[in-house]
Amino acid sequence: MPNPQQALRELPSVEILVKVLTEQCPLPRALITSFVQREINRHRQEILAGATLSRVEIEKDITEQLKTFAASRLQPVINATGVIIHTNLGRSPLGEAAAQTLTEIATGYCNLEFNLPDGNRGKRAGYLETALASLLEAESATAVNNCAAALVLTLRHLCVGEKNEVIVSRSELVEIGGGFRIPEILETSGAKLVEVGATNKTNLNDYAKAITPRTAMILKVHRSNFYIGGFTEEPDVTDIAKLAHENGLPLVEDIGSGAMMNTDELAPIDHEPTPQQALRNGIDLVCFSGDKLLGGPQSGIIAGKKELVEGIKKEPFFRAVRCDKLILTVLQECIDTYLANKSGGGTFGVPALEFISENIENLRERAEKIIAALPEQLRSHCEISNSTARTGGGTMPKSEIPSIAISITPENISVNKLATQLRTGKRAIVGVVDDGKLHLDLRTVFNHQDSALVEALIGIC
Repeated sequence: MPNPQQALRELPSVEILVKVLTEQCPLPRALITSFVQREINRHRQEILAGATLSRVEIEKDITEQLKTFAASRLQPVINATGVIIHTNLGRSPLGEAAAQTLTEIATGYCNLEFNLPDGNRGKRAGYLETALASLLEAESATAVNNCAAALVLTLRHLCVGEKNEVIVSRSELVEIGGGFRIPEILETSGAKLVEVGATNKTNLNDYAKAITPRTAMILKVHRSNFYIGGFTEEPDVTDIAKLAHENGLPLVEDIGSGAMMNTDELAPIDHEPTPQQALRNGIDLVCFSGDKLLGGPQSGIIAGKKELVEGIKKEPFFRAVRCDKLILTVLQECIDTYLANKSGGGTFGVPALEFISENIENLRERAEKIIAALPEQLRSHCEISNSTARTGGGTMPKSEIPSIAISITPENISVNKLATQLRTGKRAIVGVVDDGKLHLDLRTVFNHQDSALVEALIGIC
């Protein structure tokens, strides 16, 4: 039988282990100390419960656990997955102009709620809201910290007392990610869901029959993260708008990704509806994400009829989800960029849009240069392959963008171990393992990161 007391006496010294790990992991010493103390206490309880653990095993386990913990700290990642709006990798990158402005505001003071001309308290986000309304061709607009909050605020404002029914087509009862579903959001807001139509077919009469004195609004939800094909039918949004307005009801649409331009002109992919189009079609209020295809920070934008937007801003809950100075700064810079280039076309310095529109021949040339920069022995295990990139982030689920990848077939190391070492290296690189190869899709890799790919591959292989 193992002697627990003897095993406890052989537990590693906290001080010595902390000293060793501090040299290995660039984390604050106080954090490492706390981590080591917690892990040793855990192992102590395991030994008392009958576990047989040597000092070497405990030290190895604590070291591995600390490395895993250290890797969870936010850090830059090279996205070589081909998924442009990668939710797990921080969604859409910011443009350089927005990032520079953010640094200026974040490292000093700003006129967040201060009127510079008269020296008195000012209006938060006044400039941004005016600029947003101009870009979206809306009567009024505002922003909160995410799109789910925008929808919740809208529902809380429009669903009051017994007039709380919200009509939604069954084909639009979507899950927006992270397990959050439209019916649950409605319930949280105090609204009562009224489902109409079928999964594949909803007609105008379905909406009409569902309207009662208790109806507060009609809600449309853009199917941004899935699609329905085959035997389908749905009424034109202009007809739904006419029906809603004839019955004195607001028509609200959550369009999801917030594309400001025609996506089908950037690449051979679907057209993503824009908020401008939605408002022209008779939508009274539209809400969408400020990041994703817009290219700003994570935020939720509400735009449409002035009376409705102003009412939403007076909701007590609005303060709980309002944007801070950092979100407002990046969003303001992003909207200004769109407005400055409104008539000129292009991708407005938005990395996500630049990735979508990147010429495939340019990607091929970059792949050739990267492989040429590798040692001859390593080059023999690399090849240029055709791949398929996707927009991701719950946008345009049918989008398939032709792309180029560097495919690596390692010789003296497993492909999964190669992928792990790239993810945990000096500069984290995330690729895709498939068919016994590691694929590094260049559509989501910035040009200036090519040298980092070369350096990492040489260092590991």
